[in-house]
Amino acid sequence: MAKKIFPIVSVILITVFGLFFLFDSAPNKNILQSTFEIDATYFDAGYVEISYLDKTSKTNRVVLEILGMDESFQKTLTGSKFVETVPFPTISKYGWKVHPVTFAIDHDELGLVSLKTEIHAYGEPAPPVIYGNP
Repeated sequence: MAKKIFPIVSVILITVFGLFFLFDSAPNKNILQSTFEIDATYFDAGYVEISYLDKTSKTNRVVLEILGMDESFQKTLTGSKFVETVPFPTISKYGWKVHPVTFAIDHDELGLVSLKTEIHAYGEPAPPVIYGNP
């Protein structure tokens, strides 16, 4: 009897937690979307300009990282607003998707927040931002 109940209870619990996560994530995404603005733009002069803005001015620090480079770029910044210029002499032959830009944010109200976007060329629309809490 216990062998039959355990799988049923497990499936019910997983379903409940999945639904909770699904319905709970939308308001959190809206809060994060209205709080943070990020962008990563490639300019033909051979650099990427990365901008960050916390509209609440409650950021303690941000760990900025560009992945997929020969030597990954990582820098810890303080403050609620910055523009960082990173040399990027050659465009990747595989496209910008192989160079995600991540922001690990320590925020007074929201705690730890993670944001991810992709680099885009100047004049092209910005790709969507992925919001999360690690």
